[in-house]
Amino acid sequence: MTSEPNPSAPLDEIDRRIVAALQIDGRASWRRIADVLREPERKVARRGHRLVESGDVAVRGLVVRGETVILRMNCRPGSVREAALAAARRPDAIFSYVLTGVADCVAELQCPSGQLGRLVLDEVPALPGLVQQQVSPVLRYFRTVHEWSPGILDDAEVEALGGGERQDDRVGLTDIELAPDEEAILRALAADGRCTNDELAAVAGVSVATARRRVDALSRAGFVSIRAVVEPALLGLPVQALLWIRTRPGEVEEVGRLLVESPLVRYAAVVMGEHQLLVDVTQPSKEALHAFLTEAPWVRRAESVQSHLVVEAWKRSGVTVNASSANLAS
Repeated sequence: MTSEPNPSAPLDEIDRRIVAALQIDGRASWRRIADVLREPERKVARRGHRLVESGDVAVRGLVVRGETVILRMNCRPGSVREAALAAARRPDAIFSYVLTGVADCVAELQCPSGQLGRLVLDEVPALPGLVQQQVSPVLRYFRTVHEWSPGILDDAEVEALGGGERQDDRVGLTDIELAPDEEAILRALAADGRCTNDELAAVAGVSVATARRRVDALSRAGFVSIRAVVEPALLGLPVQALLWIRTRPGEVEEVGRLLVESPLVRYAAVVMGEHQLLVDVTQPSKEALHAFLTEAPWVRRAESVQSHLVVEAWKRSGVTVNASSANLAS
């Protein structure tokens, strides 16, 4: 995503619906998307190509490596953006945001098994401008950023695109040595999630049928998730916030379940630390965010909430974005 979309100009309805379809199945053909959306295939293909080529939408394969941790950073004055960018440039970073509030920026990082000590003691302290850090391992997910679908399509359309089942909520995968052709396919999908099976077969040195089977198997096993990455503002959701929620231990599961009843919750995870839940939520306005923080069903079960606006996004779902277009709280 290297272009500079204007966050004050959301996509029109048809484009939003095409993006929503790609969020469910990033490899769906334009014909399949057109059939589900009940639109002419030529129109869907033309608009879909424009969305991808303009950089408004990036379809990537997010490759899962190890477990995940949340890194909260406080930085020297004037160095916040530099620290957030440095975190985003790490190949193991899933997201990296600049925030308002007590934490300057936050990132989600993948951490290979047995490497947490090196990450916490050696790698994180080397980030530029860092004054204070807090690393919280993720224990489980209710929703991940690459599973997010903002409720634009109806249930029948989602099911027709194969989006009825959610992924396993585990936070890591067992260390398994993949075959060279599988690794080649994962690298290609990380660069372009819409690589054709012919292209994947060529880079992996296998038949087209084998490439298709490899993609299906890797996706089902959770090694890769292929979705569309888009600025929420382009979908009419210009306000994004991170919430740290504390509740009684016996209420964590119920609060998490209530949170993800909202399609505007992009991410909800159980984390270690003072607060048990980290939540990423988008809203059409600050008034709507206020209502979510004070009137939604989950609020009655929360003991305390820290809320922080996202003011710049440097990485989303493993895709680097242009922060000059990501002032989501303006």
